[in-house]
Amino acid sequence: MLALALAGCGGGNEKPKESPGSSASQPPSGSSPSAAAGTQSAAPPQVLATVNGESGVVLTINSVTREAGGFVTINGQIKNTSTQQFVKTSAWRGNERDLSGSGESVAGATLVDKAGKKRYYVLRDTDGRCLCTTGVAALDAGATVPFFAQFPAPPTSTTEVEFSLPTFASAAVKITG
Repeated sequence: MLALALAGCGGGNEKPKESPGSSASQPPSGSSPSAAAGTQSAAPPQVLATVNGESGVVLTINSVTREAGGFVTINGQIKNTSTQQFVKTSAWRGNERDLSGSGESVAGATLVDKAGKKRYYVLRDTDGRCLCTTGVAALDAGATVPFFAQFPAPPTSTTEVEFSLPTFASAAVKITG
């Protein structure tokens, strides 16, 4: 069985914005109001990068958006293309010992600004929980789950970053917005 929940509380003076229509069970979405309302057939999401992981699991990145407030939001999906359940998702949460409140999550994701020679980690709220998808304990065969992760924004001169999530190859992606 697949459980998916999201944690998202901002810390400090600036709080990452939530997209209209987002809820505790859905990541921020860049869909248009008309597509969300169902008045038009939804176009397939844009694919910026697709990378393979272990055991037939594939990660697709659909958007990398620079947000007002100084952060970058990555949205995408993870699909189990195999015929077996995938249960090694604990590797995705990373190994930060001081910030372990995110449970089964994608908190181990990083962004690397190669030009600026800097690595960015998933943002945390004031309770140490990641601003990312949480609650993914396993992926059933053929299942697809949406994911998101928010990072501190690199300088505005940085337009391309490398996204990494443990067990997957890295993907170079362009930042929009």
